Amino acid sequence: RRTWQPDDDRLALAAEYTVDAVADDGAGHRSARHTTFTTLVPEKRFIGYVTPENRSVVGTGMIVSLSFNQPVTDRTAVERAVRVTAEPPVEIRPHWFGGSRLDLRPREFWKPGTRVTVELRLRDVEGAPGVYGLQSKTLSFTIGRGQVSLVDVAAHTLQVRRDGQLLDTLPITAGTPKHATYNGTMVVMEMHEVTRMDSRTVGFGSEYDVPDVPHALRLTSSGTYLHGNYWSAPDTFGRENVSHGCVGLRDVKGGGTGTPAAWFFDRSLVGDIVRIVNSGDRTVSPDNGLGGWNMGWDQWKAGSAVK
Repeated sequence: RRTWQPDDDRLALAAEYTVDAVADDGAGHRSARHTTFTTLVPEKRFIGYVTPENRSVVGTGMIVSLSFNQPVTDRTAVERAVRVTAEPPVEIRPHWFGGSRLDLRPREFWKPGTRVTVELRLRDVEGAPGVYGLQSKTLSFTIGRGQVSLVDVAAHTLQVRRDGQLLDTLPITAGTPKHATYNGTMVVMEMHEVTRMDSRTVGFGSEYDVPDVPHALRLTSSGTYLHGNYWSAPDTFGRENVSHGCVGLRDVKGGGTGTPAAWFFDRSLVGDIVRIVNSGDRTVSPDNGLGGWNMGWDQWKAGSAVK
C-alpha cells in the first residue's frame, strides 16, 4: 500500500488533479486506473492591495500597508501568510487596524539603501469563513535617501533636512485655529503635480473647490496635504495660518518651476517623513494615512495577531 502527498501541506483550491495508478499484486497481475478530480472552487476570494508599489524607490518613513477587499476574521492565518524582510536585516513587526488593514514597519525609520521584500502567500488561506485568499506573489522596493521635513505651525516654517543636513527653511501657512493642522509624524502617501480639492469630500461643506491645486503631497487619508498655494497673498507665507488644515507653500497657478512648492515637490519621494509641531490640534491617529510612527514600539507589537 502506498500513499501520495502534495509538496505543500494541502491541495490547492479550484484545481484539477489527475491520478494515474498502477497496482501490482506480486503475482504478475496488474491493474491500471486513470481518474481526475477537482478541489473546492470558493465562491468568495479576498486580495490585499499593497503599499508601496513594486520596484519603487521610497523615503525612509515608508510603512508596508495591506488593505484587504474583504474583512479578515482569522487574522492569525493571514498574518502568517505575509512576510516582510529587509537587507540589511532589521526586525519588522505587524499591526492590525481593524479587520481590513495590516501594516508592517521596523522600530525606527529605514536606513537609506535598504532593500525590502514583501512575500504574499495568501492563496487558499481562509481569511474568514468561506473566504479564501487569491494571491501568491513577491514584490520589493528600495529605500532612497533620508529626508525629514519639520513643519513648525507657530513659526510658519518648513525645515527640510536631507541625510541630517539642512537643505532649506521655507515659509508656510497652515491651519487656522478653527481648522488646526494635525501634529505628529506623517508620511507622504501620494504625490500629484495637480489635483482637485473639494471641501465637500472632507466634511467642510461647500467652503472651497479648487480644481487645480499644484504640487500636492498627501499626508493623511482624511485629506491633509502639503501643497502649493497660488490663491493666498505672497506675504501670507511665513506670517499667518489661513488654511483648513493643510500646509501650504507659495506657488503660482499651474504650478511653476521656481516656487518654494515646486522646489519641495521636486526633492520629495513617496515615503518621506513630515513632522508637524506646535499646532493647536491633536496628534494624528496612527491609522490616518501611514501614521503608524505615532505609536510606541510596544503598543505597535501588541497589534499582532500572532502571540
